[in-house]
Amino acid sequence: FSVPEIAREMNEGFVCIKVDREERPDVDEIYMTATQLITRSGGWPNSVFLTPDLEPFFAGTYFPKESRMGMTGFVDLLKRISELWTQDRPRFEQAGEQITEALQPRPEASATGHVPDETVLSKACEQLASSFDPAWGGFGKAPKFPMPHNLTFLLRWYARSGSEAARTMAGKTLVSMRNGGLFDQIGFGFHRYSVDAAWVVPHFEKMLYDNALLPPLYLAHHRLTGSGLSRRIAGETLDFILREMCAPEGGFYAAWDADSEGVEGKYYIWSREEVAAVVGHEDADLVIAALGVTPAGNFEGANILTRPWSRTELAERFRLPGEQVAQTLAA
Repeated sequence: FSVPEIAREMNEGFVCIKVDREERPDVDEIYMTATQLITRSGGWPNSVFLTPDLEPFFAGTYFPKESRMGMTGFVDLLKRISELWTQDRPRFEQAGEQITEALQPRPEASATGHVPDETVLSKACEQLASSFDPAWGGFGKAPKFPMPHNLTFLLRWYARSGSEAARTMAGKTLVSMRNGGLFDQIGFGFHRYSVDAAWVVPHFEKMLYDNALLPPLYLAHHRLTGSGLSRRIAGETLDFILREMCAPEGGFYAAWDADSEGVEGKYYIWSREEVAAVVGHEDADLVIAALGVTPAGNFEGANILTRPWSRTELAERFRLPGEQVAQTLAA
């Protein structure tokens, strides 16, 4: 809405209402539930398209300005919905009625007073397994969010039951989130979510709640499995909070904006030449490989930094002692 081109499309085709979820969590909850029904995921920014009777018929979270990487751009989406509304309005109204019906509160199941047994916990693990991505970790399709509460449950269930499925799902997701662009490989801390399934391209905003909930999760993984990587990630994330999110008054900032100088992710995107210039000739090849940097890039011709190789793999590839690789990357 702050971009003139998008604002123009919004004003020409729609009556635009912006809801502040801090001021009206009741309204936000209704339409976030609608988004979850429609897309099977949720999050903010949350764009919900309604009939004049305020019945939701389409929704989504993050949309880039222009269509890219298989994602519909917001400008194209606005034009398409306006076009289809004109051509086939009854279909949208019927969808709105059906979604509104699904949003109606249901009578609460009678409370039995019994504590749920392990069967319920086992079924919860099975439900997460049904949407688990074995290739990249995480659950469901893009966009992917860290979802620390789900991962905490899986680790607790592994500790309680010995479920290898729970351990595998949690471990795969934790490592993949750190190795992708979701994690800031230089300044540390986790971005809000990934727009792709492989955790490469993040929405560059950093939230306090994610970076507060994830270190205990990684420490729990370390305690249960002995993972040195998880221990290091917890420390790096806390370093980020202490360095960048502590307000001078003594509290914490709630979020870091995704935009810098009006450009989304400006200081998270690198060319190969920029990385080489910062690192220096002697270490450039190692660091460029370690951070997944290529001439073609992984994001609109540039590079969001990732960690595609382990330290052991890098040591073997460059025929260097593992400790030297670790020291170079740390520097």
